[in-house]
Amino acid sequence: MILAAVLAAVAGLMFGLDIGVISGALGFIAKEFHADTFSQEWIVSSMMVGAAIGAVCAGQLSYRFGRKKALILSAFLFVLGALLCAMASTVTILVTARVLLGLAIGIASFVAPLYISEVADEQHRGGLISIYQLMITIGILLAFVSDAIFSYYAAWRWMLGVVAIPGAVFLVGSFFLPDSPRWLMLRGRDDEALKTLISLRPSRAEAESEIREIQGRLRQKQRGLSMFLENPNFRRSVVLGVGLQIVQQLTGINVVMYYAPRIFEVAGFGQDGQMWGTAIVGLVNMLATFIAIGFVDRWGRRPMLVAGFAIMACGMGALAVLLSMGGESSEITHYLAVAVLLLFITGFAFSAGPLIWILCAEVQPLEGRDFGMACSTFTNWIANMAVGASFLTLLGSLGAAHTFWLYAGLNAFFIIFTLVFVPETRGVSLEAIEQKLNGGAKLREIGR
Repeated sequence: MILAAVLAAVAGLMFGLDIGVISGALGFIAKEFHADTFSQEWIVSSMMVGAAIGAVCAGQLSYRFGRKKALILSAFLFVLGALLCAMASTVTILVTARVLLGLAIGIASFVAPLYISEVADEQHRGGLISIYQLMITIGILLAFVSDAIFSYYAAWRWMLGVVAIPGAVFLVGSFFLPDSPRWLMLRGRDDEALKTLISLRPSRAEAESEIREIQGRLRQKQRGLSMFLENPNFRRSVVLGVGLQIVQQLTGINVVMYYAPRIFEVAGFGQDGQMWGTAIVGLVNMLATFIAIGFVDRWGRRPMLVAGFAIMACGMGALAVLLSMGGESSEITHYLAVAVLLLFITGFAFSAGPLIWILCAEVQPLEGRDFGMACSTFTNWIANMAVGASFLTLLGSLGAAHTFWLYAGLNAFFIIFTLVFVPETRGVSLEAIEQKLNGGAKLREIGR
């Protein structure tokens, strides 16, 4: 079970690499292609366009061909997109290649958490899905470190192209994954599902018990849109998934990931300080994710989300205060700005980063899970694109301090959102969550 989850979570490593590499490469790309602010924002956000399209297609791909084959396809697209980025001769070709990478990310970000949630048992589900988020943070860290090294040679093509190497490893590893037992049962292949589940559980008795529990839920075909139109309880779970993904993006995390060197520049750091400061951001992001892996199935989803949003609001607010006090002239202020930025990263990495993906995989009823996950993942990338495409403009029009005050206020509001709408799903089976949802329980109570 753990091996299958880790192999699938390598999709997150690819996700993180492709998010991270552009932050260090963007300045060199802008110089070589004479790209203005709009072109730079489009280079960054074009990947999210592809990811949104990939997320829409991922539901049908994963249902018709299986989670495993969908992951294989995304791995192939990762390799192809990285190589095309490295060979791009114009902004147009680079944007096209990043759209292709986006397709891979959209498919992987939909399928990997879904696959892990379906092969994991309820006692370990939260921690195993958190491994996916950990892989994202490892990918971001590796991207930031490689960017810092290649920046000494202005080798932006190597920054983008080196992603093909782990992509090839992911492609090979995907062939060794077992198919999801729940997907096999959806396709009427119950014997294969039992055989697979026996290999994923400590005993045959546990596997057979879980098969019987699943059988009551998985005989119906995925109805997607028709179920959304007919079933108000399903609409509630879809809207919750969509809302959670908007919340994750509006925390401001990808502002930091895509434009970290620019933020360090605003704070007064030189070229070397910008690149290695960005690498430190990646390191803290990775280390703090271990908090989620270790405690999400002990403390629960809601308490960790509330704590994370509070820390992020404080971090963004403190950064806004420091920048408004003249961060460009004081060395102490420079380092305080780094400290509060790392505080923000810590808050995200143990809360909204992994937990929102966990919740989106948990709250959708199995009959409409592919549709619900497709809606939430599509929303993630549309919101991601909006944030990535607007940050430089916001920075230029509102100024640095007011931009970060905006994100501080949003994070404070998300505490209220969590308390009102988000359920506690720790230790509850997917089938039990679905039963309570369909029974009309309030969203925040469907995990009790």
